[in-house]
Amino acid sequence: MQKAISKYWPVFVLPTLIAFIIGFIWPFLWGIFLSFQRFTTVSKTTFVGIQNYISVFQDSTFLHAFGFTAVFTVVSTVLINVCAFAIAIVLTRGIKGTNIFRTVYFMPNLIGGILLGYIWQILLNGVLANLQKPLLALDAKAGFVGLVILMCWQQIGYMMIIYVAGLQSVPGDLIEAAKIDGASDHEILFKIKLPMVMPSITICTFLTLTNSFKLFDQNVALTAGEPANASEMLALNIYNTFYGRSGAQWKGIGQAKAVVFFLIVVVISLVQLHFTRSKEVQQ
Repeated sequence: MQKAISKYWPVFVLPTLIAFIIGFIWPFLWGIFLSFQRFTTVSKTTFVGIQNYISVFQDSTFLHAFGFTAVFTVVSTVLINVCAFAIAIVLTRGIKGTNIFRTVYFMPNLIGGILLGYIWQILLNGVLANLQKPLLALDAKAGFVGLVILMCWQQIGYMMIIYVAGLQSVPGDLIEAAKIDGASDHEILFKIKLPMVMPSITICTFLTLTNSFKLFDQNVALTAGEPANASEMLALNIYNTFYGRSGAQWKGIGQAKAVVFFLIVVVISLVQLHFTRSKEVQQ
């Protein structure tokens, strides 16, 4: 079997590798090239150096979108992970109907982002109208809260499943020994369970950070960046720059924004992974 794998591995690897190069690597490299160009079509480009990147940081809409996205990411990441972990703790206590609860909590993650956005737009606008408050498209604060609610509702169940798996992997003998030594439930949670599920925390924090920072379809459907781009997140800002502004310079600026966006996500993800992995313990 090992000889067969060694002999025929290119047959299985090459199709996937070719598809990956065509679908990801080449467009990514071409996008970096275009970020240094002024163009209306990719076949007619003019090199402008770093001017596009200078324009990115001179664009007030991009800076506002970055701030809005950063605050949203911090709030949603904390809420999603705290709520998901709390639910996982409850659902690993052996209560009746645990599997039903897990399924119900996980189901929102199966719904597409655009559909979720429109559903929650109707629900939240209905609530705001009954409270005689401005609708989502007229109040950036309401739009922010709506995006956080939507993101939490969609992601908590998925993260909860990961936390449940992590909690179930904690050795029962370790918990029994702690109880025999007189440890309280609070001490068991923070001194045994929490350190032991750090790998799950690493995964969930990474997923929520990147998903929140890259949020696009829910932002389009729920607020579309209104009012006056006040609730516009980075991905939507890049889209609006590239497709929504007329003029040859905006294509290159939009592409430069995409490269900056990529670098921001990579740096934040690497910092988070380094920090959380340093807290992991070996079982």
